[in-house]
Amino acid sequence: MSTGTGRLAVTVLTKCDACAVLRVRGELDHASEEGFLSSTGVVLADGYRYLVLDVAALTFCDSRGLNCLLALHWLLRRREGALLLACAGRRLSDLLRHTGSDKLFPQHATVSQALASLPAEHRPTWPPLPAA
Repeated sequence: MSTGTGRLAVTVLTKCDACAVLRVRGELDHASEEGFLSSTGVVLADGYRYLVLDVAALTFCDSRGLNCLLALHWLLRRREGALLLACAGRRLSDLLRHTGSDKLFPQHATVSQALASLPAEHRPTWPPLPAA
């Protein structure tokens, strides 16, 4: 599944019972927050406790985008899960550090490392298997 607003695209890369890995590409700001929350909301409606966001292709994130990430963090914590960020670039890492949000979001250099931090029974197949 891939959804986008033109400025932002969210793609499900792989999933299992408790965890989904999503690629977030583009700009996460006021203009795209509704689409981002809608796209991730559809995924979260399936009951996942863990969400790994591959943000390597996220080119911009402002305070509105940060609020979106905080909303996901809050929801997943209520489910006794976590939001993990993989492949964050310098700008996103700086935003998180300057706002103190880096303490809330575990950041990992790769999706593999993010998944390795989860209990084995909650990890989807990575890398994803090619579609048949």
